[in-house]
Amino acid sequence: MENNKINILYVDDELNNLVSFKAVFRMKYNIHTAISGEEAINILRTKEVNIIITDQRMPQMTGVEFLESILDEFPDPIRILLTGYADMNAVIDAINKGKIFHYLTKPWNEEELDITITRAFDVYKQKMDEKEMAGKLSLSNEQLEFLLRQKLLS
Repeated sequence: MENNKINILYVDDELNNLVSFKAVFRMKYNIHTAISGEEAINILRTKEVNIIITDQRMPQMTGVEFLESILDEFPDPIRILLTGYADMNAVIDAINKGKIFHYLTKPWNEEELDITITRAFDVYKQKMDEKEMAGKLSLSNEQLEFLLRQKLLS
């Protein structure tokens, strides 16, 4: 992680929201912004991202559609959905299809969003630790199986 800061990708079709988010959080986090899902995917392919925050209502693809579309290629980042609308179907879709960690309404509250980011990063770290441990365990199992085969052959 660059500068030991959390890497966040914020996706919103409104330029003012991107600028505001970056202005508020740029000192504390590494912020990448995208004005569309397509631009966000390009950023994900070139930058390390720990947390994705996306607006729900965007013209070409909704936030849920974006999150759902990147699940296979980018399963690790923790997902947060923002929307200015009380759309219960969007929340349900976000949870079921986009695998979101948290849902917040717009306009976002700086303190609440900051706390949510911190909690999301804790989950991200735990997920990465578990992934690393699973990899080590798998390697150990392979080595033990190899040794067992060698012993049985001799």
